Amino acid sequence: MHTLFALLASRGYVILAAFVVAEQVPLPVPSVPVLLGIGALAADGRMSIVAALAIACAAAVPMDLLWRRLGAVRGIRALRFMCRLSLEPASCVRRTETLFERYGSRVLLIAKFVPGLTALAPALAGLVKVPLARFLILDIAGVVLWAGTWMSLGYLFGRALALIVVQTSRAESLLAGLATGFMIYVLLKIARRHRLLRHFRTARITATKLKSLLDRGEDVWITDLRSGLEVEASPYTIPGARWLAGEAIDGAAAEIPRDREIVLVCT
Repeated sequence: MHTLFALLASRGYVILAAFVVAEQVPLPVPSVPVLLGIGALAADGRMSIVAALAIACAAAVPMDLLWRRLGAVRGIRALRFMCRLSLEPASCVRRTETLFERYGSRVLLIAKFVPGLTALAPALAGLVKVPLARFLILDIAGVVLWAGTWMSLGYLFGRALALIVVQTSRAESLLAGLATGFMIYVLLKIARRHRLLRHFRTARITATKLKSLLDRGEDVWITDLRSGLEVEASPYTIPGARWLAGEAIDGAAAEIPRDREIVLVCT
């Protein structure tokens, strides 16, 4: 712990900027321990929370502007690209869209607190054309809220954090067990995902085959399951398709026919 504090005390602002940028990329590099450590050092007068907040904003906001631009230019494809690193890429996109549909651009205020939402929220803001001025106000406020909260906790509970780290360092075998358990969990999720994808590949239909069915006059029931945000961003679909948001499909189960081919359109 003393080594960590010594490193932060000498190069804390540089480390903070590097970790914040890495987390916005997004890379699996958590900034929270650095923010807590800076808060604890600020309590001893060795660092400044105000300066750290300015550096956090300077590191995070340009990356968020980049993701916003990517979302505006690439649309829903940008979200799918970022969600490929997720264990559940389909639900990753859907959860982000649901949050944005429910709360709008205010999601930017809490995006840094939610794993996986750091880059997705700015990209989605670009997709739905949130005005630049509003985006900057909410994004900067979100960074200040996120970084300020963790640094304040470090400032208030720095001594308690030091004790926790000391006790944790004595439980290396427990940490190793937890890390092993987490890796097993990740591998199981990946295996489950691959099995699910193999199953879906056998049930897919190509656009050419669907068109041939429609040209022959086949009675096909087509439903567009894209979210409202996806439809708004790309308001095109297959002729005759009915739009039904994915989250509403359970309530419409009685309307789904059982006597003909069913084709579900999604992203």
